[in-house]
Amino acid sequence: MNEITLIHQTLHQHFGWHGARLRFLTLFLIALFRVRTVNFSALSIAMPCTAQASSRYKRLQRFFAGFELDYDQWTRGIMNLMAIPQPWTLALDRTNWKIGKTDHNILMLSVVHQGVGIPLLWWMLDKRGNSNQVERILLIEEFRSLFPEVQVAALTADREFVGTDWFDYLLNERKLPFRIRIRETEQLFDGTESVNGKRLFENLKVGEQRVLKQPRRLWGHWVQVAALKLQDGELMIIVTQRGVETAIVDYARRWDIETLFGILKSRGFNLEDTHLREMERLSKLVALLTLALCWAIRVGHWLTIQKPIEIKKHGRKAKSVFRVGCDYIREAMLNVKQATSQLLQAIHFLSCT
Repeated sequence: MNEITLIHQTLHQHFGWHGARLRFLTLFLIALFRVRTVNFSALSIAMPCTAQASSRYKRLQRFFAGFELDYDQWTRGIMNLMAIPQPWTLALDRTNWKIGKTDHNILMLSVVHQGVGIPLLWWMLDKRGNSNQVERILLIEEFRSLFPEVQVAALTADREFVGTDWFDYLLNERKLPFRIRIRETEQLFDGTESVNGKRLFENLKVGEQRVLKQPRRLWGHWVQVAALKLQDGELMIIVTQRGVETAIVDYARRWDIETLFGILKSRGFNLEDTHLREMERLSKLVALLTLALCWAIRVGHWLTIQKPIEIKKHGRKAKSVFRVGCDYIREAMLNVKQATSQLLQAIHFLSCT
């Protein structure tokens, strides 16, 4: 039984697609790990099948143009594969890039796991710049509909994810505690006077943090506030409705979604190499990359349990868990005959067992 058949059979347990679609997904994953780019020309050459490269290229085009992906089923399948322990820490952020005159702008909600944000929901914004408050609220509502029983430890978000209506919604959503960074120029009212964050925490030294004992009023709402002076001298001010003592530590996990964006782009699958411009086609591409990402993380986690990643002199790891897993799968895909056992082990981690 060859690697295509094994991957095909393993994927069927997650998504239940018919044979031709699963075979395409299998060929796509193999090619993606071989070339580490979403460029269709490169992918078509790397697909392990007897058809001409031009036919493989057209097959890629047909899938992204015509196949209707059930995103709810897809995301549940991914989360079933990952089996992330609850409660989840969520990270909300946005990434963008430009191809010619076309702006690609993606609003994404992820769950942080193994040092990476795992995509849950992503919206292709048909505009430049930040999402609006209604879009964020609807995204969280979609998450709640998709995973009604999931417990959330915290929703984390950076300074662009603020606003009165947004905070109205979050403060009324009792099961969704948040840790959101605000600008140091925002006014915080203690019941007597309003003072901006920069002045309120001006005495903090680099590396020092402070938690305010009393809530402050922000945009008409009482919130708890914590702050940390960063190495560059900038203030990181976090607001939350409860659990302020851990707000700084909780918020720090938001950086895992930045790691995700790096993996999707230049440090992983080179999403910016795509020439897809239509939003639905790009959304399907993100879905397939999410599966590849999760496969690499599962393999990488297993490998790093056996052999911990080297720590460099600057205190950071020599490689990420993703890179360890990605390199392992890629080597197996490029050397199928010489690395049969390695490939079989990697395929095992596409299974829920």
